[in-house]
Amino acid sequence: MSTRILIVEDEEALTLLLRYNLEAEGFEVDAVARGDEADIRLREQIPDLVLLDWMMPGLSGIELCRRIRARRETERLPVIMLTARGEEGDRVRGLATGADDYIVKPFSVPELLARVRALLRRSKPAHVADLLVAGDIELDRVSHRVRRDGRELHLGPTEFKLLEFLMQSPGRVFSREQLLDGVWGHDVYIDERTVDVHIGRLRKAINRGRDADPIRTVRGSGYSFDEMFAPEP
Repeated sequence: MSTRILIVEDEEALTLLLRYNLEAEGFEVDAVARGDEADIRLREQIPDLVLLDWMMPGLSGIELCRRIRARRETERLPVIMLTARGEEGDRVRGLATGADDYIVKPFSVPELLARVRALLRRSKPAHVADLLVAGDIELDRVSHRVRRDGRELHLGPTEFKLLEFLMQSPGRVFSREQLLDGVWGHDVYIDERTVDVHIGRLRKAINRGRDADPIRTVRGSGYSFDEMFAPEP
């Protein structure tokens, strides 16, 4: 089952940025732009984690956090507060209200994702797997090792990140641009054909003999990790 994250943020550009990166990590994302709407949404369906802006129309993030902690159904719901307020007193107030973590805008997206994973690992360890498994392929995020049918595969760091990125969202087709952003980062300016080169290297590293190729090329669109992947009998 997908891990659901609710974004409560009234800045549309930031919401789009967070949604894109969280979905690329394999999370299911919902978003609302008002605190009172988020309060209603939380009574209808409880997510696995909330990213909560401090200053919100309708209902402040602080008040919404208080309500989350006051309800028995959500008292243990993980909450990360997002805010432009960086003073120590504000951070203390946010944490004292019940937020589990606090990150000040502008922030690094990789840092935010790391905090999301760390908080989910503590609160819902089954939702953040250290081991990705598909067919006869195992990818260990902790040891940075990949095995296929019990034998260890030797992947370069870029090929490892590329395989991890694809395995997180089996069946989803990623364009070359999306793969560049997700694996190399937004600030790296390289040709999209670089993706093809590394896909070729990855295929060479994981496929031997009659091994089924789990990486699917979607002509005109990009690449995906085959959600129906199974080893050859």
